[in-house]
Amino acid sequence: MTLRELLESAASDLDDVAAAQSPGGGITWSRTTAIFTVLGAEGASAEFLLDPAIAAAAVRTPDAAPSPRGTGWVLFRPAALDAHAVDRAMAWFVSAYRRAKKR
Repeated sequence: MTLRELLESAASDLDDVAAAQSPGGGITWSRTTAIFTVLGAEGASAEFLLDPAIAAAAVRTPDAAPSPRGTGWVLFRPAALDAHAVDRAMAWFVSAYRRAKKR
C-alpha cells in the first residue's frame, strides 16, 4: 500500500471530505473548504494540519518535521510505510479532519 492509497482509504471512511489535485501535482483533502491534509506530488510525503499540542508531539516522532506551511502543519515523510508509519498517518489524518470542522 502507498501513502496515497492509505490516505484515500481514510478519506473514504469520513463524511464531508473533498479531494482535489493541487497545483504542484499532489492531492489536497479538505472539509468545508478548510484544507487539512496535503499529499506531496511525489506521493512519498504528506502534511497534516494538527492542533498545536498534537503537532508539537508529532514533530518529535520518526520521519516527521515541522512543515513550511506554518504553525500546526506537520510534514511526514516515512522511510518505510510500516505498521508504525501507517498508524501515525491514519491518526494524524483523522485528527486533522476533526480539527478542520472546528475552524
